[in-house]
Amino acid sequence: MAMAAWLRDGPDGAQIRSRHLAAHLDFVEAHLDTILVAGPLLDGPEGEMTGSLYVLDVADRNEALTFLERDPYHAAGLWEATDIRPFRGVAGRWVGGRNW
Repeated sequence: MAMAAWLRDGPDGAQIRSRHLAAHLDFVEAHLDTILVAGPLLDGPEGEMTGSLYVLDVADRNEALTFLERDPYHAAGLWEATDIRPFRGVAGRWVGGRNW
């Protein structure tokens, strides 16, 4: 099952991201088999990073949460809010058109 995780940065997000980026990217590269798509969420005209989005190939919400808790960004306290929900990709280029 796919689970989508929307993670909102705390007030010191930019500083935490810059300090822990290399470790975070190493983590992402080591887990590409679990990650369907991931990247930063952007806000404002300058594209300021304000959060993260993961879509994960995991069994359930608990497995998604366990995965996210191993991310160095989590350990550094980057995310102040986490929303994890089941996700079904049914249309778009990333799913090859439509899936119905």
